[in-house]
Amino acid sequence: MYNLLENLDIHLSDNQIKLFNSYIELFKEYNQNINLISKNDLNVLFEKHIFDSLSINLFFKKYGHNLVSPTFFDDSSSPKNWGSPFQGATQKFRSRSLSRNFLGQHKNNEKLLDIGTGGGFPSLPLSIVFKNLNITAADSIRKKINFISAAAQTLKLNNITPLCIRIEDIDEHKKNSFDYVVSRAMAELPMLLEYAIPFVKTGGYFIAYKSVKAEEELIKSKNALNTLNSILIDKIEYTLPTIEANKRVLLIIKKEKDISSLYPRKNGIIKKNPL
Repeated sequence: MYNLLENLDIHLSDNQIKLFNSYIELFKEYNQNINLISKNDLNVLFEKHIFDSLSINLFFKKYGHNLVSPTFFDDSSSPKNWGSPFQGATQKFRSRSLSRNFLGQHKNNEKLLDIGTGGGFPSLPLSIVFKNLNITAADSIRKKINFISAAAQTLKLNNITPLCIRIEDIDEHKKNSFDYVVSRAMAELPMLLEYAIPFVKTGGYFIAYKSVKAEEELIKSKNALNTLNSILIDKIEYTLPTIEANKRVLLIIKKEKDISSLYPRKNGIIKKNPL
């Protein structure tokens, strides 16, 4: 199934494949108790959720943000004692992935905020593939954040920070500080913009994962875009490798100027009176 990621120009190292295998097993184990996703969706975990999460690489590649890099383990961090079903990662890499992933590598340590991450989509798949990103995964549901923490610890992912908090309650000092903010299946775009844009650096990007109904949401979002000094610069369409061949789109929104510190407003206000 991992060869499907070549449609996103992603070529995994052997270590990354082992990490994904372990991640999927861990996800299924936790999902039995805390319902991260529905039972039906569990059958298409990779095709519907992991593949979709990693579609952001279409944006990175198109706009020159080449962040894909192999996952290295030195002797001190190699997970030698994972045990079944987690087998120790190896330091062998496909020569193809090494050559492609190091070419045109973008600057390190860029920051990404995933708002409403739920069971860790897209944050956990992104943390496995994009090791140069510092990822904050935010959600208000403790049991889901606990899973992300457990997965990060088990898989030794040191580039992801889980945060159990409502978006509007995130510290003021984190506003205007992220190179990228992303969200998948959280809210309609007018509300989503108010949650996201305050945390995007001026000149940075908000990437919204949306269905084919995105056009309807965009029509409703004109005032929000204007108020939040942001513009839609691209719509990147792709198809999930599911039986239904679901059509999806990434809305690429750029923050052009600073905005009022009043945003985001409280959740109840945003829902009652969206911009």
